[in-house]
Amino acid sequence: MKIIVAIKQVPVRDSSLHINAGGRWIDEDDLSYEINEPDAYALEEALQLKEKHGGEVVALLAGPERASQTIREALAKGADRAIHIECEDLASLDTLGVASRLAAAIKDEKADLILTGLQSDDLGLGQTGVVLAELLGIPHATIIMQVEVEGGMGSGSGEGSASGLSMRVKRELEDGWFQHVEMPLPALLTIQSGISKLRYATLMGIKKAKTKEVRRVSGSDLPVAAAPTVTLERVYLPEKKKETQLLEGSPNEAAAKLVEKLKFEVRVI
Repeated sequence: MKIIVAIKQVPVRDSSLHINAGGRWIDEDDLSYEINEPDAYALEEALQLKEKHGGEVVALLAGPERASQTIREALAKGADRAIHIECEDLASLDTLGVASRLAAAIKDEKADLILTGLQSDDLGLGQTGVVLAELLGIPHATIIMQVEVEGGMGSGSGEGSASGLSMRVKRELEDGWFQHVEMPLPALLTIQSGISKLRYATLMGIKKAKTKEVRRVSGSDLPVAAAPTVTLERVYLPEKKKETQLLEGSPNEAAAKLVEKLKFEVRVI
């Protein structure tokens, strides 16, 4: 069973962020980076499925050279090999552009299962996984809390090893409700954070990571959409402003107006 896990490198959560000179993204100088936390849970789920059913786990990442650190972390935790799409222009791509590069890089892998985090810590769009599934023409499900693979297992060597397999997944809905869905393979799942306990890389895992294969692909060699369908025009800090309104009328009338504004304008009651 071959599982591909799409991971992303993002700034450390407690980083001090500043807007760059162009005003369209953050200043990336002197920032520290880490694996996107939702993707770390997707990686953990992939490793647990491998431990149960065999096969291999392939880490997939698009990013500049510094992202090699995050790839090494995934390999040290147990991924068997990695694919690094080397590119410096991620900030200029929209979700479709990023997903099209990921799809092109893995189209020949014939993965049985693709996992991604629910969303990224930096942009939080929650779209890359489902767009990737559409580009690959495979079914997908989101906000996954549990994965159970069912059916006969093949050789566990990756290609063709999941023939005849299906899976049952548990999706998180609203207000404590869940949905159980049966799906065929191949498929793509976006994993909810917190579904399991994340493992640490062992000393042996760190040593083995140095010898594992990392296939490097130039982002310029992979197709993207002709032009972004969504562009980021401006990044800015929340703007503070004050406004005073005088509510006229009797105390009862003023109170009624205040309740109406709190309910429908401010939406706190």
